[in-house]
Amino acid sequence: MPQSVPSLPRRVARLLRTSLFAQVACALVLGIVVGKLWPGFATELQPLGDGFTRLIKTIISPLVFCVVVVGIAKAGDLKAFGRIGLKALVWFEVASTLALVIGLVAANVVQPGSGMHVDPATLSAKAVDAKTGGGSLPSTTEFVLNALPTSFIGAFAENSLLQVLILACLVGAALLHLGHTRVPRVLPAVEQAQEIIFAIVGFVMRLAPIAVFGAMAVLIGQYGLGVIETYAKLIVLCYAAAALFIALLAVALKAVTGLSLWKFVRHIREELLLALGTASTESVLPRVMQKLRTAGARDDAVGLVLPTGYSFNLDGASLYLSIGTLFIAQAVGVDLSLGQQVTVVLVLMLTSKGMAGIPGSAFLALSATASSLGAIPAGAVALLLGVDRIMDSMRVVTNLLGNCVAVFAVARWEGALDVERAKAVLDGSAEAEAAAEEAMSEGAAEAAAEEVAPKGAAEAPVKEPVPEG
Repeated sequence: MPQSVPSLPRRVARLLRTSLFAQVACALVLGIVVGKLWPGFATELQPLGDGFTRLIKTIISPLVFCVVVVGIAKAGDLKAFGRIGLKALVWFEVASTLALVIGLVAANVVQPGSGMHVDPATLSAKAVDAKTGGGSLPSTTEFVLNALPTSFIGAFAENSLLQVLILACLVGAALLHLGHTRVPRVLPAVEQAQEIIFAIVGFVMRLAPIAVFGAMAVLIGQYGLGVIETYAKLIVLCYAAAALFIALLAVALKAVTGLSLWKFVRHIREELLLALGTASTESVLPRVMQKLRTAGARDDAVGLVLPTGYSFNLDGASLYLSIGTLFIAQAVGVDLSLGQQVTVVLVLMLTSKGMAGIPGSAFLALSATASSLGAIPAGAVALLLGVDRIMDSMRVVTNLLGNCVAVFAVARWEGALDVERAKAVLDGSAEAEAAAEEAMSEGAAEAAAEEVAPKGAAEAPVKEPVPEG
């Protein structure tokens, strides 16, 4: 007898039960509907998204620490790890500068703020101060000093990724210096802790649809859909510029590694949709790290490049800042010369590096840029308050894809990328992905076994036979 085809309702129910992508997509739509119909109720759902983000942030620091330590120890070459870091910084600087230039060119061509004729006297900087909490971006010296940990436990307690990275590099270097025979149980323990953390990630991710529903309902409830009409020209320009930048990323990835960015997007579609819904790249960092490792990138490249990119490679934010600066100037009738626009690029190259983790950082960077020019009133930054949250989706997707491409490119540059495995996994081969995950698990088990049994047995002294009589 031919197999009966399940009815449409059953297929839909099974898809919703088994596919995180489908669950998050439905939650996204439901959040928009609830935010539109019941805005008052929707604004009370903020804890749903915040709670999920807190749970994810709890495991980011220990996960990054474990991945980096294991990566250094397995690579067995601290110099190679240093080269990966240097090449990553070079890539970050080129990519973020390109994003800034694209933003400036797009804003000059489209002129999103022209015709608004805003009177600067009607604008107040108090709204921006409320958004940023009266804070300020750190200077270059402060940024470097803040990256150095003052306490081993404090770096994890404060969730400072750069401090955790430095600690992980020190621990990995110490493991290489001491040798596995002197500390045979440390590396297997770190690898086992890493597996436990990834298991916790799996548990927490089951709450992702609830978080997306709450975050999207709050967004629509607070700002409504009318803001899209008011700032339509600016919004369309930012998203179009981001699409152009992502297309250039796809070309760069293909040229450097031979991999397809669109296939990778399909590979991480669940994480991308979750980042869109929660407006946070941190919420997907653990899962993206795992998928990059499965797709053939070596642990040390993933562990160093991706978390560092969260502080140094904010491509989406760079696009938004350059377009936003010119939008503000055009709205208040200030015509910036070519020299002033070059100054904008130079200032944003510095300020965008210290933005990660600071409340209202985009407005702080814009305020710093306006102050450096001396031609744009400080209160004019408040023009972007109404649209800033709408731009989060563009920023997080561009930032995330920019950092993932950086991982692949730097890993390929350093010979730390299994291209054949990456192509098989990105082609959607379930067998290849399962084999990759099994290989990582077997590698961890073999490393643990080698640390304990074989070396002890191999180094055991051989007793000489005692002569009779």
